[in-house]
Amino acid sequence: MNVTQKLIQSHLIEGKMIPGQEIGLKIDQSLTQDATGTMVMLELEALGIDRVKTELSAQYVDHNLLQTDYKNADDHLFLRSACQRFGIWYSRPGNGVSHPVHMERFGIPGKTLIGSDSHTPAAGSLGMLAFGAGGIDVAMAMAGEPMYLKMPKVLGVKLTGKLPDWVSAKDVVLEMLRRYDVHGCRNTIIEYYGSGLENLSAMDRHVIANMGTEMGATTTVFPSDAEVKRFLASQGRGEDWVELIADAGAEYDLHDEINLSELVPLIACPSSPGNVVPVREVQGRSVQQVVIGSSANPGIRDFWIVSQIVKGKTASDRVSFDVNPTSRQGIENLAAMGTAFLDLIHAGARFHQAGCLGCIGMGQAPASNQISLRTFPRNFPGRSGTADDQVYLCSPETAAAAALTGVITDPRDLEQIYGMNYPQFVAPEKEILNTEMLVPPPTDGSQIQLEKGPNIKSLPDFPELPDRAIVPVLLKVGNNISTDEIMPAGARVLPFRSNIPGISQFVYYMVDETFAERAKVAQKEYGGHVIVAGDNYAQGSSREHAAIAPKYLGQVAVLAKSYARIGWQNLVNFGIMPLEFVNPDDYDTIDRDDEIEIVGMRDALTAGQPIVAKNKTKNLVYEMTHSISPRQINILLHGGVINEFREKLSDRQDLSEDPSISAKQESLADKQDVLG
Repeated sequence: MNVTQKLIQSHLIEGKMIPGQEIGLKIDQSLTQDATGTMVMLELEALGIDRVKTELSAQYVDHNLLQTDYKNADDHLFLRSACQRFGIWYSRPGNGVSHPVHMERFGIPGKTLIGSDSHTPAAGSLGMLAFGAGGIDVAMAMAGEPMYLKMPKVLGVKLTGKLPDWVSAKDVVLEMLRRYDVHGCRNTIIEYYGSGLENLSAMDRHVIANMGTEMGATTTVFPSDAEVKRFLASQGRGEDWVELIADAGAEYDLHDEINLSELVPLIACPSSPGNVVPVREVQGRSVQQVVIGSSANPGIRDFWIVSQIVKGKTASDRVSFDVNPTSRQGIENLAAMGTAFLDLIHAGARFHQAGCLGCIGMGQAPASNQISLRTFPRNFPGRSGTADDQVYLCSPETAAAAALTGVITDPRDLEQIYGMNYPQFVAPEKEILNTEMLVPPPTDGSQIQLEKGPNIKSLPDFPELPDRAIVPVLLKVGNNISTDEIMPAGARVLPFRSNIPGISQFVYYMVDETFAERAKVAQKEYGGHVIVAGDNYAQGSSREHAAIAPKYLGQVAVLAKSYARIGWQNLVNFGIMPLEFVNPDDYDTIDRDDEIEIVGMRDALTAGQPIVAKNKTKNLVYEMTHSISPRQINILLHGGVINEFREKLSDRQDLSEDPSISAKQESLADKQDVLG
């Protein structure tokens, strides 16, 4: 078997490893961050959970760090109290971005991880099976339920050769994006193997695994080999290492190969991570901002290499040169590595606190209609906080070159411009460790009260799926609409993540500023609305607010050509029908404000019959399909997974004395014990 198959088989609770079939996996660890974690904690409260059932759960405060008023500070206190109440590690504000900190402190090869952040697959760099998911899926896993997904195909990518000077791990994943774009790896797990791995550090692998999400991949997997052993030893956790490699002759469903020696510096142009070209094709364009950091380039090496490139020089006076540190531990290690920290400051770097910040539009917004080069994972329109932004994604080397020259520059040209040799990084054998900002949960938190400030609102109750709806098409959007466009990020919106009524005013704000008000009118006059979308609807971030807030405003269904995995799952979890056109050309015949009638939804779902949507405005009929499992149909009928889980808990209590039920529970417990 390959590594992916070994990981899945060892955690398989339900289903078979046949691509396309739904499977249920035992989850060992969970990861939440503050922009989504506040909702997860409210969902745990709504589910009636006393204490999490995972081996380890960690909550990171890394997104909502700007405290321009009381809202974010209140969320931090709420999250701290929830961690104590439910038995979760708490990473304090300023400690760092969830993914690299989790990798350093908690990640263990062979374990499963679910996170309420779409870049959670970065943990695949350690040989983990790590999934990004909507918050309610994470809450359910924390409650001891399996994680459900459709068994993906496995794409084996063979790496050979060695990266040339001035080319780094970011260029590897940009090459993958050049090949597969933002949707080419949907329903696929990417597994890297081959001799080229010998030349990629664990943090290099993190860079690559992190951005597998941008291709629509279910997750990314690397083996746990000698390099992972070295990394864990450098973190003082050598005892957590286990070898996990593919068997000789292991097969893959799909195949690709990259010769690292042949790669050149690459860059993703506005406004999609898949819009990748060689740097030489766009060099010379004037740059206003350069930002180093984020979960997509989190290693000490990524900051050190920039410090050596700018050493003894000063950034162009046109460029805002920003350093967005990934972790407090990383800052300490960088400061201990010669003059690296001083070199950045002397070159004009603006040093920010450790966290996501600019990556999520929480500060560091670029000037209007100006180019910003970032070592970040995403450049969706307006995500930076500037509506007409021009964000390019690139390696630290390419970013540093632009910081010095003021224009997009192939970093290989620095040899000629400055007579510079490529700096050679040597990883420290032992890193300075900083664990003081990680707060362990108490043994018993049952008496802890949740601290809820005025902006923290309990999760609204949602009704069951109606059997009949006659509602307007409130919005029609194109292909690859991201969750950033459905539910914006940024300093203005993120503070409302724990307040669904408050955040709902920003739904589709990036596309249509009038949407929320029109939705309220439609809810009053029609009982709700639908939207129509093209391919790959709801790509990008795992933020479940992109489903909860539209549901709050009365969204009954989405009629789309196709969906991104997490966005599709979130719609089901909150009782919104994710329907797909049988004939994609039907999309072209629908306009905004058309009146859509869907009759017999509940009966059709229960009976497994086709669902028909009628365009009453144009007297057209559309045959719709879906790929919802029987388990998910039950969730939809209940109006969402929380309603369904509450009923399940009630049934368990009523049947707790039933011997057959007890026997089934004991059998599942025994199987989970065997799985570790």
